[in-house]
Amino acid sequence: MGVMQTALDHLKNHIEYPATRDEAIAACNNFMDVPKEDAEWFAKNLPKGTYKKPEDLVVALLKKV
Repeated sequence: MGVMQTALDHLKNHIEYPATRDEAIAACNNFMDVPKEDAEWFAKNLPKGTYKKPEDLVVALLKKV
């Protein structure tokens, strides 16, 4: 599984929604199979808010790319 696919799998299946920014970042800290720099980028770039579903979180991150 590629890094992108692994990260998206985590966002979809390992975060309990609705999730706040802090809850999503806390879950990200446990992403042992995602490169450290990707987890750090996620934490740095995820805007504050509450995400109702994985798609909301991905859209918020895409705005940062």
